[in-house]
Amino acid sequence: MESRGSVPARPLSYEGVWRFTAPAIDVSVPQARHAVRDLLNRQGVPVHDDTVQGLLLIVSELVTNAVRHAALLSPEIAVEVAIGAEWVRVSVEDNHPYRPKALEADYAQTGGRGLLLVREMTFEAGGTCDVEHTASGGKIIWAALPLRPTDGTATL
Repeated sequence: MESRGSVPARPLSYEGVWRFTAPAIDVSVPQARHAVRDLLNRQGVPVHDDTVQGLLLIVSELVTNAVRHAALLSPEIAVEVAIGAEWVRVSVEDNHPYRPKALEADYAQTGGRGLLLVREMTFEAGGTCDVEHTASGGKIIWAALPLRPTDGTATL
């Protein structure tokens, strides 16, 4: 039943879902970061600059993890950007079955804290993040951030 005077909701011009694949090699890290930045600019997404910088760092970390840890079983990765009216979600999918967990800060190690960084940055921006299994046995690691910074929680 439609009420009088109501206007059907239409997606905003910048809303949508974009997906691209890349080989699981080092050069894909900056390429994915630049592709996401260019997409946000091209679509005219009204996102706060601090959020863009955090999002690009998250993309770098997630693609780097896929390249370093999943390339043997997943020579190609997929990056997806979903943009809603008030949020932006980036995800990286690979075919490796291992579900990583964010490690605690161990300052003696020189690496291994990428997911901890993703979780903390997502939390500080008021977003959420998680790891999901795919039907094919791989995984998707994603982070969703509000277009405008707020307080929130992360689950990774």
